Amino acid sequence: MPIYIRSRIAGLLALLLLAGCTLTPFAPQPTPTATRTPHPTATPTPVATPTPSPTPTPAFPLTVGCTPHTPAGACTRLQALVEADPAHFAWRADAPLADVWLDTVAGPNAQLVGAWTYAVGAPFYSLDDETTSADLQAQWSGAAATPLLVTTDTLRALVTLWGEPTSNVRSVAAAEIYAATAATGSRALLPFDALTARWKLLRLDGFLLTEKNWDAAAYPLTLPLYLNSPARPETFALLSLEPATLSNRNEEAMTILAMTGVTAMTRATGLLMDAKGVTYPAQEIKHWFEDADFVHISNEVSFRPDCVAEGSGTMSFCSNDSYIALLEEIGVNIVELTGNHLADKGHEWITHSLDMYRERGWQWFGGGYDLVDATRPLTITHNGNHIAFIGCNPIGPAYGQATETRPGSAPCDYARMKEEVAALREAGYQPIVTLQYLETYEYYPTANQLWDFRDFARAGAAIVHGSQAHQAQTFEFRNDAFIHYGPGNFFFDQMWSLGTRQMFIVRYTFYEEQLLNIELRTALLYEYGQPRPMTEAERRDFLQMMYDLSPEE
Repeated sequence: MPIYIRSRIAGLLALLLLAGCTLTPFAPQPTPTATRTPHPTATPTPVATPTPSPTPTPAFPLTVGCTPHTPAGACTRLQALVEADPAHFAWRADAPLADVWLDTVAGPNAQLVGAWTYAVGAPFYSLDDETTSADLQAQWSGAAATPLLVTTDTLRALVTLWGEPTSNVRSVAAAEIYAATAATGSRALLPFDALTARWKLLRLDGFLLTEKNWDAAAYPLTLPLYLNSPARPETFALLSLEPATLSNRNEEAMTILAMTGVTAMTRATGLLMDAKGVTYPAQEIKHWFEDADFVHISNEVSFRPDCVAEGSGTMSFCSNDSYIALLEEIGVNIVELTGNHLADKGHEWITHSLDMYRERGWQWFGGGYDLVDATRPLTITHNGNHIAFIGCNPIGPAYGQATETRPGSAPCDYARMKEEVAALREAGYQPIVTLQYLETYEYYPTANQLWDFRDFARAGAAIVHGSQAHQAQTFEFRNDAFIHYGPGNFFFDQMWSLGTRQMFIVRYTFYEEQLLNIELRTALLYEYGQPRPMTEAERRDFLQMMYDLSPEE
């Protein structure tokens, strides 16, 4: 085959291959009858892919927890808030892995949300009244031999304040710590709200936790509490923390009641007031009442505008109207009327006195305008605490007691009163029973007195108080009640013996509907009417005698 033919065939094959055709035998091609216009191929429209929104880091619910050295009481309160808002929060006990945590140490973006306050407690029958933070740290470090008792939770919390303790600090179960402290004669550190009436609260560096209106931040045993969350601090507000939620000492939940003994502004006491000023008898002890919410007085004598103080020896009493300024001076707002001298100058002066109390907004119990008024319990609600007073006079005289138509003191109906005490306790009140009992000039109560006072404790009283005592008497705990058989005189002129000059002014602190603390303040009568705080030596001798005489088993 000629070379040029071979070259044409090779070129045709190449064109076919380039056109993607299949090689077929050669044949003549028909002449096309029409030219077709090709339709354009539809190009699909691309669908937009949505850009995902960024996911919050971390997403709700956030986990919340406590570090191991955070007080357990604060953690319990925080957990309750967390569990009340499951949309935003979930509780996680393992704090290092939580998004938000409570701690006594502040980290980045931390917020101060509360404080946990610790008390120094001693057994109730202790002569110690105060201590210092230096002494406590010496016990903590082992530099002092006296043991210091704590619960495991308190120990963990205070490690952040004082470091690891020595073996001198003993960890005791919460239910056993009081008994262990009493058995060893030592001291204990415990949360303020864990106090009970049996503990004697000690002053620490001059601070007493049941006094109000001082700088709580300066108290050396208060631990700050912080919410921590480096990534999400803006979520703290969702927890809706009230200022007192994560604090265990809140003065807005505290009620302080000061109770006193016999007041009779007459005879030599009246002469003292006339000579040195009506408020002179309160001069040395007024500061003891300044932060009390309620000040109780058992005023045995009715007021009369023309009353003139008589000398010693008279037994028919009245008080000049001007003398009420002495009661105003110490902030009296609760008057007990179980005394047996109310009607000495006539029943109309009882009515006159009640009108004076009413004008000042004061309340009364144990006596009144008539029998119904005299026997009604006085109920008080203050800072969430419910307290009730009920009192009577079992001794008379009969002419001084109220009837359906006559004012006077409340006669005693023990059966009815015990039923009322039980009902008040059931209704959530802390009942206080006062009795104007048989007067004896003895430190120790009579057998009948022991029985009757304890009977009211069995009925449910929180406090049983002997208003009759012109000589201070001892006390005891019985059936979870504190029985004080008699605090002694207060504003009265009996100076003839040491026993009639010695007195108690008792401060009761109620907190979160419980009797939290009992403080026995002691004074000695001077000038036939002016109480003055005892010296340290006088106080120790007086308390030791009363402790030794206590009939508590």
